[in-house]
Amino acid sequence: MSDLEGHLQKAIVSIPECVAAGYVDLSTGMLLGIRTVDSHPQEVLELLSAATSDLFQGTNVVTIENLFKKARGLPVDGGYHYFQEMIITSDNLLHLFLRGKTHTDHVVVFVCRRSANLGMAIMKARTALPDIELVV
Repeated sequence: MSDLEGHLQKAIVSIPECVAAGYVDLSTGMLLGIRTVDSHPQEVLELLSAATSDLFQGTNVVTIENLFKKARGLPVDGGYHYFQEMIITSDNLLHLFLRGKTHTDHVVVFVCRRSANLGMAIMKARTALPDIELVV
């Protein structure tokens, strides 16, 4: 197990009802690491990085982000990203997407059971992010 996968596994244990963690490089579209408690079809894992890239870099998302930056007097082409975290709920899962603080072109993804306390899951995910970024 790589250092990255070890840190993802450590995060899974610390985040309430977490069943998977992944680390995506938005600049290359690559999934750099993944840990899950269950096995998942390869096509799902392959789509994780593409879906994450769409969430943070899709045409409409970038347009909205740039409008917000412009309205707040921030440089549109300064490398700053307005959207830092996204939460998606499905029937039985919470999907937490956190943009890296050190590596802003990276996103860590945590998937928890829907029954997890959302506030605690976010707090634990935020706590795990710096350690994960250190090994990349």
